Amino acid sequence: MKLILKNKFFLGLFSVICIFSSVLNCVPSKASGLQNGDLLFVTAKNSGLSGAINNVTQKQKNSSFDHIGILEKANGKLYVLHAAPKGGSQKQQLNDFLKNQAEEVQAVVVYRLKPQYQHAIPLAIEKANAMLGKPYNFNYILDKNSYYCSDFIERAFRENQIFKLEPMTFIDPATGKTNAFWEDFYRKKNLKVPEGEPGCNPNGLAASEKLERIKEIR
Repeated sequence: MKLILKNKFFLGLFSVICIFSSVLNCVPSKASGLQNGDLLFVTAKNSGLSGAINNVTQKQKNSSFDHIGILEKANGKLYVLHAAPKGGSQKQQLNDFLKNQAEEVQAVVVYRLKPQYQHAIPLAIEKANAMLGKPYNFNYILDKNSYYCSDFIERAFRENQIFKLEPMTFIDPATGKTNAFWEDFYRKKNLKVPEGEPGCNPNGLAASEKLERIKEIR
């Protein structure tokens, strides 16, 4: 009798484990559906540097971003190539990249080049890998020896002219005057606000007609 009960116990336990395993396998991975060359945009915060970037660059009413990276699939693994204040131009595992954004309560939105432009991806990833190791450009003024996030991506795709540089603006749309954050930011660096100088930003890149929005990762 004890042997029968014991066997029933283990059979039941085995069934529970199988069901639980099946449920886990049905949960969609955050990486599901991602493709080589996808662009990962990080949603902006409402304050600090993130908010200041968004204040003077937001182009789409329902989208606001302060960071961007490009996805690379290599040797069965997923990486994000990007330029960030912490670590400069780097190759980071996707899971670590997503974890960093989650810790900052920021979501990641996936954009993808439309089919007619995807031929540019292999060269862009090759170029991005060649730019790794450069420091972050904290002045946001174009410099071949350091990069900021959207600058890193624009350069990666430059040969195929996927994105373009535009005159930068630091004007607050609400006041028509230079945003106070940026006035103070450049004053502390003893630099003039680079109004009108060529540059790029995540919101500008996201607004490109060459991209399509795929999904949001949280």
